[in-house]
Amino acid sequence: MKCIITIELGTNAVRVFAFDLNGNVIGSQRGYYPTFHTQPDYSEQDPDQMFITMLYALKNLLNEQIHPKKYKVVSICFSSSMHSVLAVDKSGNPLGNAITWSDNRAKKETDKLKTSALGKTIYTATGTPLHPMSPLMKIAWIKNNDKERFRQTSKFLSIKSYIIKQLTDEYIIDYSIASATGLLNIHKIKWDADALKFAGINPAMLPDLAPVFTPLAKLKKAYQSSLGLTADTKIIVGSSDGCMAILGDGVKGEGKATITIEDSGAVRVMGDKVLKDDKQRFFNYLLTEGCYVSGGPTNNGGVIFEWFSKQFGDFKNPFDIEYSMQELIAEASKVPAGSEGLLFLPYLLGERAPIWNAYAKGAYFGLNINHERKHFIRATIEGILYEIYSIGKTLEENRGIKRLSINGSFATIPFCTQMIADIFNKPVQLRQNFHSVSYGAFLVAATEMGIYKNLDEAAKTVVLPDEYLPEKQNHNAYMKYFKIFERLSTKLAPEFEEIANLQ
Repeated sequence: MKCIITIELGTNAVRVFAFDLNGNVIGSQRGYYPTFHTQPDYSEQDPDQMFITMLYALKNLLNEQIHPKKYKVVSICFSSSMHSVLAVDKSGNPLGNAITWSDNRAKKETDKLKTSALGKTIYTATGTPLHPMSPLMKIAWIKNNDKERFRQTSKFLSIKSYIIKQLTDEYIIDYSIASATGLLNIHKIKWDADALKFAGINPAMLPDLAPVFTPLAKLKKAYQSSLGLTADTKIIVGSSDGCMAILGDGVKGEGKATITIEDSGAVRVMGDKVLKDDKQRFFNYLLTEGCYVSGGPTNNGGVIFEWFSKQFGDFKNPFDIEYSMQELIAEASKVPAGSEGLLFLPYLLGERAPIWNAYAKGAYFGLNINHERKHFIRATIEGILYEIYSIGKTLEENRGIKRLSINGSFATIPFCTQMIADIFNKPVQLRQNFHSVSYGAFLVAATEMGIYKNLDEAAKTVVLPDEYLPEKQNHNAYMKYFKIFERLSTKLAPEFEEIANLQ
């Protein structure tokens, strides 16, 4: 019996799944690693801790669920979160921690580029909005503020590129992760000269570009031995978590969009054309040549509700965050739509789409003497979902959306799923207890094997059996409050920046 392994390098966890060749899950493992916020605007992770955690989860899956059942692993396909940057020296050793997507330290570099003609040129070429999330900005920050690390750097890698280098001794980056760097010309599929010049680097300081299906060099013999894998096990470079999620939901073409809410979140569409926007609000990332995943991301997804749960939740057992979140959601369900006038701006990590304001801050608004904890809980969830809706609303200026699919651990909580249907006033489809990113990676590996002719055929096989229908009364209530939410998000921009500068 043969199987395919998928490895997703998420923001706070690695998720390893095993699929048989019919796409059925036959095993899974998860491992966690922390994010360090050593200063305001800093978000970093230890690359070696991430690598060790990935190996631990993979080995446990193989030893406990794959080898005992006599499955042969034919390929391993990777996916990962976007926008990470890790500087390494000429020996490939990390020069400090990896900087993650939520890091906002490059605000000054971003402000400078955003107001220039060069900034518009780079956005048009790369499809990546100008924001501190972008590796382009992170590298520019290192060049300007950490000159010794910049001088010692041989290459700038994504965290996925670093982990693949450890396994295969090959420096490589897929089109999707590369197009999220702000350094790749997505029309020519080559590193962009203007972006490289702004960052102060040359193409040799970046990994080699590769299509999503690219089989990499063989696993190093030490890992073949320790993992119990054969030399002919293919290692597939794969794509980003966002591109894999939309593929895993089968969303391609007009009328459909997908919402992902894990720690961060996004609303995405997929097609054969770049979404053009003079306001530079959308990303356009390559899945494969001529296939673009477009949309907008938010910094403030499930990680915000997790923050709320840690600060204000009740714990049955120490560190039992899932129990705390379930109890809070049950309490929130007792409050009507709109939280009786309490609004929450969820911008604890600054914000990307649609306001693209790294200075943005969180706030509760409309508080009165009758509000209780249950109102704060529901308002927090509503604020996260209002932000998601604001991205979708902006996206609909360019692409018609008749129905949604959702994925991610936060979005697929039934209470949240119904709220999404009500806020968007659209039917929402999903598969319960299924991970779309991993399934997208399975479809890539299966297509590379020849099980599917191409990704279009693979996407058409996806079935989303569960559907939530919107409740019109709730939608009308949400829209009244959303108008205020939307105005506050832009009206408070000067105050966001002023309070940020005081820190």
